[in-house]
Amino acid sequence: MQLLMKKILLSSFVWAFWCATLTTAQDSPVGVWKTIDDKTGEPKAWIEIYEQEGKYYGKIVKLLQKPPDTVCDKCPGDKKGKPLIGMIVLWDLQPYKYYWSYGKILDPNNGKIYKCSVWFEDSDKLKVRGYIGVSAIGRTQTWHRVK
Repeated sequence: MQLLMKKILLSSFVWAFWCATLTTAQDSPVGVWKTIDDKTGEPKAWIEIYEQEGKYYGKIVKLLQKPPDTVCDKCPGDKKGKPLIGMIVLWDLQPYKYYWSYGKILDPNNGKIYKCSVWFEDSDKLKVRGYIGVSAIGRTQTWHRVK
């Protein structure tokens, strides 16, 4: 009986550790993500999301439809005329419940900045919602993890 209890306890511990590992893998959007063009459905760019001082940021690391020297003609302020590669287009995301919110996202195509929230659909799909004012007024894209 004591041996059975030890096996059950050990199995429970291994199961809990495995589940915690899976949860930890999704505890952060850090990584490289492929964006998809809303109109064509074609891959558009790679965005690297990284953490800095408790907030999350995303920068363009690869363009898939445009030459690498493309600049942002419609971007506001100090981003105007700057290269898209290396440009931070997602900033100030903060953990909130089971997702990340309170951030901003820049659409380089039109130069507009939106509020932003992100969450996992699964471990390889990140939902990115840009909106004006309240989340109900906006759109959601699915970004795919680059492996």
